[in-house]
Amino acid sequence: MRAIANHRGRRAENASPARTALTLGTRQRVFLQFAALALLSSLLASCATPKDVQHHVVISVKDQKLALLDHEKLVAIYPVSTSKYGLGDWRGSYRTPLGEMEIAQKVGAGMPPGTVFKDRLRTGEIVLPNAPGRDPIVSRIIWLRGREPQNANAFGRDIYIHGTPEERNLGLPVSYGCVRMSSNDVITLYEMVGLGAQVTIVDAPLDKIVPELADGTQIASTGRRGIMGR
Repeated sequence: MRAIANHRGRRAENASPARTALTLGTRQRVFLQFAALALLSSLLASCATPKDVQHHVVISVKDQKLALLDHEKLVAIYPVSTSKYGLGDWRGSYRTPLGEMEIAQKVGAGMPPGTVFKDRLRTGEIVLPNAPGRDPIVSRIIWLRGREPQNANAFGRDIYIHGTPEERNLGLPVSYGCVRMSSNDVITLYEMVGLGAQVTIVDAPLDKIVPELADGTQIASTGRRGIMGR
């Protein structure tokens, strides 16, 4: 019996270093996996699109105009159309929300003016400005996300700045909650602003919000790029 016990003891002693090496190897593999994941996360974060802190979009429901600011300096003013149902943010209201928001997503890069979108997907159709009986979302989509309780539903309600073929109605509140622009104007805005850019919608005149307008900045022209400040 003593011989058998000694034999088992020697076998246990001989197996112990192997088990120890296996345990260490497993720990090393787990450590390396965690390190690889951390490195991958860091690389993905460094490749992420930086937030646009340069541009600020101010939309006046009172004036039915949109001002684009670059480092808070006036760049351009465009006619827009907000909701025919007024202001608000509850679901199913078809109203335009007020307050501080940001650009969450952009859809339509490189598409020709008049490209029709349904559920943010191209339908393959192109609609010309003021086409009779047509009122789809066209050209570009700038999807907004609310930053405040008063506009917390904006993203879920699909509140966009987008192109409209009903350019004859710009300057009038005729939308279903979104902010409408002409195709040329929304394409220009789309190319200038990036994700994360601040968007402010107010029920006040632009000259009460944009200092340069309050100081009497004159408006130069209403060409292809909208109404430019000088």
